[in-house]
Amino acid sequence: MLKKHMILKNHYSDSVALMRIAADLEALPGVLQATVIMATEANLERARAIDLIDEPIEAQPNNILIAVSTQDANAAAAAFSEVEMQIKNLSSNKDLPTTIEPEAKSILMSVERNAELNLALISCPGEYAGAEAKKALNLGLNVMIFSDNVSVREEVDIKNIGLDKDLLVMGPDCGTAIINGLPLGFANVVTDGPVGIVAASGTGLQQVSSLLSQWGVGISQAIGTGGRDLNAEVGGISMIQGLNTLLEDNKTKVIVLISKPPSNDVAEKVINVARAGSKPVIVCFLGWDDKRSDDLVQFARVLDDAAEFAYVKVNNGNVPQRRNFEINCGVEEFDHNKDQKYLRGIFSGGTFCYETQLILSDSLGSVWSSTPIDQAFRLKNSWISQEHTVIDLGDDEFTQGRPHPMIDHRTRHERILQEARDPETAVILFDVVIGYGSHANPAAEILTSIEGARNIAAKENRHIDFVGFVCGTDRDPQQFTRQIEMLKSAGVKLAESNSKATLLAVSLIKTNPVTKDYK
Repeated sequence: MLKKHMILKNHYSDSVALMRIAADLEALPGVLQATVIMATEANLERARAIDLIDEPIEAQPNNILIAVSTQDANAAAAAFSEVEMQIKNLSSNKDLPTTIEPEAKSILMSVERNAELNLALISCPGEYAGAEAKKALNLGLNVMIFSDNVSVREEVDIKNIGLDKDLLVMGPDCGTAIINGLPLGFANVVTDGPVGIVAASGTGLQQVSSLLSQWGVGISQAIGTGGRDLNAEVGGISMIQGLNTLLEDNKTKVIVLISKPPSNDVAEKVINVARAGSKPVIVCFLGWDDKRSDDLVQFARVLDDAAEFAYVKVNNGNVPQRRNFEINCGVEEFDHNKDQKYLRGIFSGGTFCYETQLILSDSLGSVWSSTPIDQAFRLKNSWISQEHTVIDLGDDEFTQGRPHPMIDHRTRHERILQEARDPETAVILFDVVIGYGSHANPAAEILTSIEGARNIAAKENRHIDFVGFVCGTDRDPQQFTRQIEMLKSAGVKLAESNSKATLLAVSLIKTNPVTKDYK
């Protein structure tokens, strides 16, 4: 094995583009592993952690680092040639008409050219993101900060500046939003309509907005806050500001709030703002057990319920026409052997992983995870499952030096094959998240993994059930219906949402005579 690296000085590309290039490099003959990253100290540490660099690197944060492990020098040379070409194409304007103005190089230049701009999307190394966000706010722009690695202190500072200027700050680490119908970050193409969303969860926002769109109820605005917004240190600044914005928006008739469990004090502050308004608000703080639902504020334990409650509010008490995707899932279909006792959930969405744990803890008892609800059930080794296990492959632990699993399926492929080798695996549960930013055809990728897993199990006379769902719409580039049909044709048991898929997986586990007595 040969390890080589290359530095491209004074280049910048956003992380999603660089992840895609890294995935393309690893598809080249002779390339074993690759990373393409901005050369920040944090990124360099990640590259060292996955053993792609083991020597001092002289690079600046505005440099791009390409590091590869290959079978030989020819493969390394081919990889470097490929990445140079792709990065050149990213920044090239050679095919544009000469009458087009050169690309703006700063936020100020953009504002000077177009005074109507009102939103800046910040995607740069975290140590610079705060400064760029403040520049945008001082120019009168709302801000979405896609970048992570921004300190809590700076996050609070940025959000307070936004408050003072009556400008909205989404993020840091805000991966999803839909503003005036425009998907930003990892987001779906949804219909226009009366439901507004404020979410501290990217995939939670995607699930609720996609379900509503599938049922014929569109979205007015979907505002992301960043995952830390409802922590005690931040105090829900963006969620409260987003909530107030939607309360004042004439187009928005019903509001949905989404988060993993917030700080108790922050939750109460948000709920009090909701109760002071005049519009129905659905509150889905996952797992939040609140019995105070009334006509104005209604609490939903899971994302599916939040979407349905919003639909009912919009449609004067009528319930949505639900899709029934399940196939071959009757109890009479049970064909696991007595040793196959456990469910393994392998997710690209962190909120889906969390929601599944909530449901499983009610129905199957103890659930192990790399990101557990109960710290007593944290896996000793996140790369090895035990008993019932659910994994968030989008967590930093798995994405260091690797593309996010919504973009690149390889880590999940490896994990699915690993679970198939375990004689105790009965059911593998997974998500397929489509939309902008995601893989062009994720169903095709996961079906390759499923075929490999089935072959492994068949050699030992075992059968593994695969249960999944697709988060997205038919307006997404990957097309929801197309993804569904591909999975269905391969015998995957499907459900409409993550919570429904989890319950379906539980029903299959409970058909095993060894495990049927689970509560």
